Amino acid sequence: MTTQRDDLPVVVIGAGPVGLAAAAHLTERGIAFTVLEAGDRPAAAVREWGHVRLFSPWRYDIDAAARRLLIDAGWVEPEPDALPTGAQLAGDYAQPLADLPALKPHVRYGARVQAVTRLGVDRLRTAGRETAAFLVRLDGGEDIHARAVIDASGTWRTPNVLGASGIRARGEQAVAGFVEPALPDVLGADRHRFAGRRTLVVGSGHSAANTLLFLAELAAQAPGTSVVWAIRSTDAGRTYGGEAADALPARGAIGTRVREHVEAGTIELVTGFSVASLTETGGRVVVSDGSRDITADRIVSATGFRPDHGITSELRLDLDPILGATRALAPLIDPNEHSCGTVPPHGVDELTHPEAGYYAVGVKSYGRAPTFLLATGYEQARSVVAAIAGDWAAARDVRLDLPETGVCSSDVPLDEATIGGGGCCGPAEVAAPAGPGAATGISGGLLASPLTLRPVTAAGADRPAGDACCG
Repeated sequence: MTTQRDDLPVVVIGAGPVGLAAAAHLTERGIAFTVLEAGDRPAAAVREWGHVRLFSPWRYDIDAAARRLLIDAGWVEPEPDALPTGAQLAGDYAQPLADLPALKPHVRYGARVQAVTRLGVDRLRTAGRETAAFLVRLDGGEDIHARAVIDASGTWRTPNVLGASGIRARGEQAVAGFVEPALPDVLGADRHRFAGRRTLVVGSGHSAANTLLFLAELAAQAPGTSVVWAIRSTDAGRTYGGEAADALPARGAIGTRVREHVEAGTIELVTGFSVASLTETGGRVVVSDGSRDITADRIVSATGFRPDHGITSELRLDLDPILGATRALAPLIDPNEHSCGTVPPHGVDELTHPEAGYYAVGVKSYGRAPTFLLATGYEQARSVVAAIAGDWAAARDVRLDLPETGVCSSDVPLDEATIGGGGCCGPAEVAAPAGPGAATGISGGLLASPLTLRPVTAAGADRPAGDACCG
């Protein structure tokens, strides 16, 4: 890079937990930066699922550099084994971090990125590319020049569609007013839209299971509430998982609870159902797979998320054709091959694109894979910032201290929001209280019934890092 380019700041896209972690590491290394957040405050997307309680306790939810900066400023760290809600993660951690004097002047809100490219260089041109600054254009037309770009914009704003073919089903856009995004607050702010109504939940992942459990609880409280669950598979085995035999206790527990509701008739399960069309009829929606119809008052689309690579269409990215993650990272997280969120330690080398200086970190780095964990994003940010600083020894010394559950969220009651250990690799057996679980938009996994977290040998001298809970 030229001296002129080195004098420019690093642009961080997104002021969520991982974007702010990158800002914390840049602060510690004395590298100038600007954080661009489309929302009006830090962790804006996290606040939208604020009613959800994470499965991972605070000890895994706080970045190391952020912790150091906060503690130096007098911040009192939450109880390490307590389970925060999304609202607590945003309000008790992200907000004070973004408000630190070292960060606050460099965090801009209401700054939505429209495009990222090279200054004076389109994707076709090679000559001069390596030394050209990045050009980041905002929706309002403002241009910001950068030496590097760390894209932590996430995937929350780009959910998958209901259509089974990956595009909108026929009529899907016309009935948008009847469709709820993933993780509605069924028992809270959104209760009035579900109570006494028939709701169809589409999807077989953890977000779907979470919503099903909340709706089942609502059905017990509000007469006339009914729940239909439609999945493409011919059976619900993938959602139920290994249940009591599952090496991931939380996943087994959630599957058991959902199965029990299906067997009891609280949840009506429709298998082998691929959404082909949606039609409004008499104030309700008829959802069809071409041969069968399901009529519902509300539809919850729990079909996952996808990254938006449109803003970087003029950059040279090497993306896996299946997941939309980098080709180096994709084999480690492909849900066709891995059943949980455990992933070998990875950093800048797995996140590097042909476009030197651009890195997607956090949940966006996972593409369409649903098993991202916050602690993984923090290590990504640390490694990438070390590389930008030229400290390649630190950048490549990647380590992850994670419970090998691959799960991260639950809805343990507020007065019982503490566990004694991690996940299936936790140091001690501990029964977790019952309650409907909830997967977040940033990771996958649920906890929804009493369970015992049993210790599993951690990766290390006795076991390779890749030998995780999911095999």
